[in-house]
Order: sequence, then C-alpha cells, then structure tokens
Amino acid sequence: MRKFVLLLLVIAIAAGAGAAVLYERTHALYRGYSGEEQFVEIPAGAGTRAIGDRLVASGVVRDRLTYRAALWLSGQSRRLKAGEYRFDGPATPLDVIAKIARGDVYVVSVTFREGLTVADMANLFESHGLGSAAAFALAARDTSLVHDIDPAARNLEGYLFPETYSVPRHTDASHLVKMMVDRFMHVLTPDLKAAALERGLSIRQLVTLASIVEKETGRPEERPLVAAVYENRLRIGMGLQCDPTVIYALQLAGLYNGNLRRDDLHFDSPYNTYRYAGLPPGPIASPGKASLEAAAHPADVDYIYFVSRNDGTHEFARTLADHNRNVQKFQVQYFHDKHAKH
Repeated sequence: MRKFVLLLLVIAIAAGAGAAVLYERTHALYRGYSGEEQFVEIPAGAGTRAIGDRLVASGVVRDRLTYRAALWLSGQSRRLKAGEYRFDGPATPLDVIAKIARGDVYVVSVTFREGLTVADMANLFESHGLGSAAAFALAARDTSLVHDIDPAARNLEGYLFPETYSVPRHTDASHLVKMMVDRFMHVLTPDLKAAALERGLSIRQLVTLASIVEKETGRPEERPLVAAVYENRLRIGMGLQCDPTVIYALQLAGLYNGNLRRDDLHFDSPYNTYRYAGLPPGPIASPGKASLEAAAHPADVDYIYFVSRNDGTHEFARTLADHNRNVQKFQVQYFHDKHAKH
C-alpha cells in the first residue's frame, strides 16, 4: 500500500512537472523557421488538428502538444479563421492562436490613384507582386462587367475605380478587377446617373468627360470649372483641344516618351481632340468621385478657355482675347522670366 501511494505521488509530481513545462511553453517565444518571414495558409473548413499540423510543420509552433495546450488555454478552438497568415518573428503559441482567431490575415495594399490608365494600373499590380501586368490588362478587357451601363465598351478603361485595395497575396487579376468595377458601380449613384441623363450624356460619355477633368486638374475647386469649359465647348461645337487626350492616343500607339510636342497635336487618332470634334471614343483614365460629380454637375459659368498658372492652378477666360492675354502672362512671360534668371 505504501508503495502504491508513493507511485501515485511520483506520477502526480511528474504530471505536475509536465503540465508546468507545457504551461511555460505556451507562454514562451518560439521561432522554428530560418527565413525572415513565414506564411501559413489555413484552408477554409480546416479543423483544429489540421491547423496545428500546419503551424508545427511551418516552424511557427514548437510541437503538437504545445499547440493543443495553448489552444485549450486560449478557449479559441471554435474561432480560428481561414486565410493566409504572416509571421515575422518569435511569438508565443498563445499569440499565434490569438492572431488566427482574430482573422488577422496577411494582405497586400495597392493604391490606385485617380487618373491612372489601365496600363498604369497593370504595372502597379505587377510591382506589388500580385501577378503579371499582362494578366491584369487581360482581365481589364472583360466588358461583361459593365455591359449593363456601357454595352459599347471595348475594355474597362475608366471603370476601374481608383482607391486603395487590400487583398491576399494570391489574389488573381480578375478578382481585383471585379472588386474595382464593383466599387465604381457603388460610386455611380442613381443621382449621378440621373444628372448625366438630364444633360444628355450616356454613362460612357459621363465617364469620358470625368476622365478628362481628372487629367486636367488635381484641384477640387477647379474640377466643376474645367467640366464647364468642356461642356460649353461641346455645346457650341468647338473642338475640345485637350492635351491629355493626345497623350492617351500616343500611349495607345506606344509613341509617347513623356513630352508632348506641337507636331503630336496632328497625330491621327479618334482620341485626338485637336483633330476630331466632340468627346473621344471613351475614357482616357480612371476618374475619382469628385471628377464624376463635376462632370455631372459642372459649374454654371460661361468659360471657354483655361491656361495653367504653373502652380497647379488655372486661369479661366470667356473670350479668346482674354485667353491670349492669360497665355502671354502665365506661359510666354513666365518662361521668358524663368530663363532670364538662369
């Protein structure tokens, strides 16, 4: 009997010691992978055992027993979420489980600013390691995504809404493109559609005008004024004579080198608004919400001209005589004085 009690005592001491070791391990920092970072993919529907196997195999948790102890202590066994997780340093098993329970999945944030073309966006997509620019450009040809609002669309130029998108590393181009179109559809409110219709603009024409406004000015207060200038020109049958449309035409042809020359204004393209009257065939970039609003609600002014003040703002004019004086002041004289100083 004495031996049996002694045996039970030894077992109890050993179990207590083992539990103490396990408890200590659940709170101890651990890193069993050699690289700077380790990614662990938790598939949808994976059970706690499968999740533990992946964490142990990846060197994020020491062993299965430690994982099970930490899971029990955490009380989070029913809250573990699928997704890809990034670990970049030592962590306790309890911290690892808490991260997965929070759903703190790893995402790549890509910011597409206003005024980018599909080609620009494709290059950004590739630069963030999400895939090839060619894959993005191909996905941006899926016009079925905008068929309801623009049956004539030949690509998604103008319909990929500029914003910051946070996506998993393995997001394919078609998924991101759909996200961007869905966001555009959300921004294109019924009020915007109604305002465009009231002005006799199709959605395609609205977005095309908005894209021109986006490329012409980055000043919020100027967007309705720029929109008014182009609307007034359209109303009187005057050519838009918009430099960004020529640049876009040259880009499509692979001929733009960053400088717009006088001879380029004669380049034969339906997008060249120096040669062809009216709006170009489609958008020349992705407009933001403010430019869409400006195109739908231009300022009530009779300006026909505007010229850069060389500080990001523009001088507007009603007559050609006033415009010529502004050009003389803000372009000819400005550059003359600038060169004279050097």
